[in-house]
Amino acid sequence: MNIKAVIFDLDDTLFDQKLLREKAIEQSLNIMIENGLKCGFKEGLKKFEEIIEKDPFTDRFSEIVSFYNGNIESERNKNIVRIGKEVYINANFEELEIYPGVKETLEKLKFEKIKLFLATNGSFKQQNKKIDLLKIREYFDGIYINEKKSKIEIFRKILSSFNFFPSEVLVVGDRIDSEIKIGNELKITTIRILKGIYNKTKSQQISEQPNFEIKNIEEIFDVIASLNNKENNVDNSNFNIAKKEDKKLKIVAIGGGTGLPTIVEGLRKYTDDLTMIVTVTDSGRSSGILRKELNILPPGDIRNCLISLSNSEKLMCDLFNYRFEDGRLEGHSFGNLFIAALTKLTGSFEKAIEEAGKILKLKGKVLPSTLDKVHICAELENGTLIEEENEIIDRKNNDVHLRSSIKRVFLKPSANANKRALEAIREADLIVLGPGSLFTSIITNLLVRGISEEINASRAKKIYICNIMTQVSQTYKYKASRHVESILNYLDKLDYVILNNEKPGHELIESYARENAHLVENDIKEIEKLGVKVILDNFLDKAKEKKLLWEKRDLLRHDSDKVAEVLVGIINRDNGIF
Repeated sequence: MNIKAVIFDLDDTLFDQKLLREKAIEQSLNIMIENGLKCGFKEGLKKFEEIIEKDPFTDRFSEIVSFYNGNIESERNKNIVRIGKEVYINANFEELEIYPGVKETLEKLKFEKIKLFLATNGSFKQQNKKIDLLKIREYFDGIYINEKKSKIEIFRKILSSFNFFPSEVLVVGDRIDSEIKIGNELKITTIRILKGIYNKTKSQQISEQPNFEIKNIEEIFDVIASLNNKENNVDNSNFNIAKKEDKKLKIVAIGGGTGLPTIVEGLRKYTDDLTMIVTVTDSGRSSGILRKELNILPPGDIRNCLISLSNSEKLMCDLFNYRFEDGRLEGHSFGNLFIAALTKLTGSFEKAIEEAGKILKLKGKVLPSTLDKVHICAELENGTLIEEENEIIDRKNNDVHLRSSIKRVFLKPSANANKRALEAIREADLIVLGPGSLFTSIITNLLVRGISEEINASRAKKIYICNIMTQVSQTYKYKASRHVESILNYLDKLDYVILNNEKPGHELIESYARENAHLVENDIKEIEKLGVKVILDNFLDKAKEKKLLWEKRDLLRHDSDKVAEVLVGIINRDNGIF
């Protein structure tokens, strides 16, 4: 392999941006406080550090304004964010610290007749000032400064203008979401340098995995030697180069707080990168009371999902699930009250979930599909309108409305998606829907503005886990194909549906039948007509049948381990990830 060119990133690749970043943040913070940010200077600096340490990719200005001032959508707060960013971008600085070995490496590469290019994002004025202060302009055959986020057009221009094949070019940078991802897309060999605030971020998407990782810029010569030796069938195992890590599967599970945790119990054995996107339209029991009296989002489904991802002691999980049986707190679970209290304490439902997750030592993330306060409503075929989830679920056998099936469901008022939920969907390798109540656990999430659109745009495999039994209030007499068809009313495509073909015990079947609930009929041919592949097997968790019949709502569950094995197997077979 004959390497003819190297494209370098600038910030945190060729020089340490820490001092500059600190000065820029200080200047930004001062002006933000002057314009209404409600914090002291030292307090604000500490918060900035916490935000960056937690997630260097986050919009730190919006985060800090939201933390101290609340409503990020107000015009005043938007203005504070805008001013902070503007000052940050145009920060005053007079000195920079170049990394050791940078100039020597550039000189040696030039000596070896390798063309060098600099590709950087940011203000044209600021980036040029950095280049001049570092005194590195002379080394480069081309310098490209992009004021937009993506560098892909720069990379394409370099390839076309100099007639390089992608195999003849290396890209060196610190960010997996920028130069590494773009280089991979263009089939350029990518090298991630483990410097700066992004050095601890893990590349979990195939598209973000570098071909090589290095700690110091001089190791680029080892990479070049490694590539040359590989071409000549030479053993390069002695080269001190950190190869890309094994792919970690990124899974998003969408639904409610009963069926979804069951599946997650199995999936968490395969990956730590598991995100549960959960409905927040519950209006019954403890959740319903708390959302009405405290004006918060319902915590019940969230609580169940937090527990399913918990690595905490059994006692802590039991505590969160504990439900008071008498007194004025009758019907309330401790976990619901705890999340409600955290919401009031932190001023944010999302922050409350985050803090509860820390206490429960979560192996993954739990995200509400929306942060808006909404209800799910249903219009029946007979024209009757039913408002609130609790009223949809609790239709009785003798209720006249039960004789009419659901025509459509909608949210009141309309709701916008949680941005973090959209990001999780965008990055997912696998998206799982269900199991759970078709309308009130699954489709209610798809009604949130942005969720369906992001799922449709995702390249992830999309798999629906159909319920074992019908539900009298929502899916009375529904066959499997109608379940699938209902999902496809909101999505462009499903890749697979998982169906159970095992029959539970006769006594249990009869118990369900008394409430007009029956086994879902697997009409496979009709599903295949919809363009969805069927996976049919015994997915029934027999252990759950041993519970008392009065606990029937918790009896018929999927075998979480078997379902997880099948889901991961699909990704393995179809995408070759592992």
